[in-house]
Amino acid sequence: MPTYLDFEEPIRELYEQLDRARDIEEKSKVDTSKTIKDLENKILDTKKEIYSGLTPWQRVQVSRHPDRPYTLDYIEHITDGDFIELHGDRNVKDDKAIVGGFGSINGKTYMFIGHQKGINTKMRQYRNFGMANPEGYRKALRLMKLAEKFNKPVITFIDTPGAYPGLEAEERGQGEAIARNLMEMTQLKVPVVCIVIGEGASGGALGIGIGDKVLMLENTWYSVISPESCSSILWRSWEQKEIAANALKLTAKDMLKNKLIDGIIKEPPGGAHSDRETIFGNVKKEIKKHIKALESSSSEDRIEHRIEKFCSMGAYKEPAKKTKTTAKQ
Repeated sequence: MPTYLDFEEPIRELYEQLDRARDIEEKSKVDTSKTIKDLENKILDTKKEIYSGLTPWQRVQVSRHPDRPYTLDYIEHITDGDFIELHGDRNVKDDKAIVGGFGSINGKTYMFIGHQKGINTKMRQYRNFGMANPEGYRKALRLMKLAEKFNKPVITFIDTPGAYPGLEAEERGQGEAIARNLMEMTQLKVPVVCIVIGEGASGGALGIGIGDKVLMLENTWYSVISPESCSSILWRSWEQKEIAANALKLTAKDMLKNKLIDGIIKEPPGGAHSDRETIFGNVKKEIKKHIKALESSSSEDRIEHRIEKFCSMGAYKEPAKKTKTTAKQ
């Protein structure tokens, strides 16, 4: 059964009415086609109305929807069916929270890399809820370097609540692994497109988030900290998470307005989980468009522009220099 969020209650009620109308038509052979059509139109209008006015916290909820497609779903549906997953960082082990490998779109080969959360409780534990260890980021870097060797564009899908914060992850160099990825991704000679498909939290997202183009799906978020964690730090409670979500400016519109991303990929009414085929088509179209434009530039120009873009983010003000005064003798 589909899962509905609290603000989707009107949509759920309409779907129940639609199911009853279809049951009546099937069991009693009564023509309810007009009622069914009216309900379908009403559902679409209700979705548009609700999703056009979502608050930042509600968008966070949508980004975490359990029915939302994950990285492997996108890879499966936008590639030509020839995806080959590659494993391991050649040092410690294969981190299941990050997946990657070669696949093609309309005959053109790409390197796909992304966080994978898992579709049920057992798989989420197997995937560590999309929280990568250092070896996950080192695997990602190995695959990026492999793509560079064979001159293949890199596409990353970002969807993580953060890098794994466990003691063993820190012992194996979590911070160093992410920092190295930041440095190396700025200098990759091939085009890089990064897409936030769900949650984009902190360094866990940035570890595969440095690209020529950084895009966000309409109902996703990207921030240094989650609303709950921000609330727990400032108010010692998760109860102020909605206020924190507003203050963090973490939605796609906020990120685009602050020039921290390069574009927004529109989701169908009701979110990506409500119409998977449409969102897969939208993502595929954006990938092809941006890669085609990026490949028209030289690798040197792309690297220079990539570095300038990320170095120009944020605002700062240098303090005025103090003038030296000579003490009177």
